[in-house]
Amino acid sequence: MDRLEVLMKEFTEAPGVSGAEQKVFALMERELAPVCDIEKDRLGSFIGRLAGSKGGPKVMLAAHMDEIGLMVSHFTGKYIRFNTLGGWWVPRLIGLPVRIFTSRKEIVGVVASKSPFTMEKEERDRPINSKDLFIDVGLSGKQKPETLGIKPGDPVVPDFPFTILSGGKTYMAKAWDNRAGCLVVVEALKKLKRFKLPNTVYGVGTVQEEVGIRGAVTSGHTIAPDVCIAVDVNIARDLPGSPEGSTEKLGAGVSICVYDASLIPNTQLRDHVASIAEKKKIPFHFSAIPFGGTDGGRIHLNESGVPTLVLGVPTRYIHSSAGILNRKDFDNTVKLLVEVVRTLGPATIEGLT
Repeated sequence: MDRLEVLMKEFTEAPGVSGAEQKVFALMERELAPVCDIEKDRLGSFIGRLAGSKGGPKVMLAAHMDEIGLMVSHFTGKYIRFNTLGGWWVPRLIGLPVRIFTSRKEIVGVVASKSPFTMEKEERDRPINSKDLFIDVGLSGKQKPETLGIKPGDPVVPDFPFTILSGGKTYMAKAWDNRAGCLVVVEALKKLKRFKLPNTVYGVGTVQEEVGIRGAVTSGHTIAPDVCIAVDVNIARDLPGSPEGSTEKLGAGVSICVYDASLIPNTQLRDHVASIAEKKKIPFHFSAIPFGGTDGGRIHLNESGVPTLVLGVPTRYIHSSAGILNRKDFDNTVKLLVEVVRTLGPATIEGLT
């Protein structure tokens, strides 16, 4: 594995469900401490400040640290009930290997359900609800989860390794949403350190995006940015059953989002970014998502308003335990972000509104 692949493995395998992002914070801190000043807001979001021109505009690059996961809620005998954290499609949970993080140790288990062979037809045909599921950690007899130190509130994370697929530069892992964005921000800040910037850049790893875009609010208040680019994954549609002609696919370059349910981006910023991509010959495409949202959906409403845009890395199977993305798309997202930030001086930002 090369340097970036090692980082991808570390970032995606790190546990970090909503409200328990500390290990991801530590990775971002390790990588960026030599590059910029580090602080934390009081909800737990990571803020790395890279100072440029004194009195220049404040540019916020936001990527959420949390992944979808589960949280222990209560026990039914030797089995563990849970709440979902983030938007799970429930059938994807059945048979999912998981790790439970207690205050003492890490415990492996699997999400399970009553066997369909013991169900009446009516029960089998009913849509699956997460309340029908439980986690089995292999207890028997009179053993109880409490004796292992498991308690309500403990975070539960999919157990899935980072894997380099046969294509060589295509990677499968849990938590690409949004460790991909975190790593784009990390790599961009490392590159931006080499330049004399017309602005001060804030690389932010937000918390609790998957449960209500919460860290974006507190970090936005802390920074009060003049402009924001949120970096997230985008839904790759190069799958059987997807509409013909979909532009959102692996290898298609950076996704510039023109609409989601939380944000209509600043059109001047959108066009500015697209023009830079064209000028620098960085592959990109436009995307629209009629549902969901990103950190940008809250940051653009900060104070009197913040010109905001979302850039995405195309990813297959987001909000599951195994997403797939392409190295070229990742690298191009970093490249475009660096080129854009270098142009965001006072005159450019003044022209956005």
